[in-house]
Amino acid sequence: MSLAASNPPRNGEGDRAQRGGGDSRFVARPEVILARQLRKDMSLPERTLWQLLRQRPGGYKFRRQHPIGPYVVDFCCVSERFVVEVDGSAHDNIDRAKFDERRVSFLKENGFRVLRVSAQRVLRDASDAAQAIVARVASPLHQPAAGPPPRAGEAA
Repeated sequence: MSLAASNPPRNGEGDRAQRGGGDSRFVARPEVILARQLRKDMSLPERTLWQLLRQRPGGYKFRRQHPIGPYVVDFCCVSERFVVEVDGSAHDNIDRAKFDERRVSFLKENGFRVLRVSAQRVLRDASDAAQAIVARVASPLHQPAAGPPPRAGEAA
């Protein structure tokens, strides 16, 4: 038995390295990289709400800091195409408000419903905020299968 056969390869000296394997050329999209960073740096209201949404309330699975197109949303229930944005004081800035408006417009054009929840509401009562989110997911204002909503003044 040779000495090389008894010792495992080290520092990439295995046969994969000799065959040219082991190197991944995959490069994540910038939105994915940003989403990963945002998951590490979630704000207190986001972390608090996530502890409740991750338990799949009402049977709905939520994702946190989820990339959709060029944007990263705070929480998303993909199966229901429903987005939750937690708005803190930074969203009061004029430039940020314009960015938020463009993002909401993009999301709605792509079939997502968007619910904005204030960070203060989450901090005041996270359980109530989570219940309100689930209620909104469960009963959209308009169910397309039921046809268009009745016009003003018409009986349902």
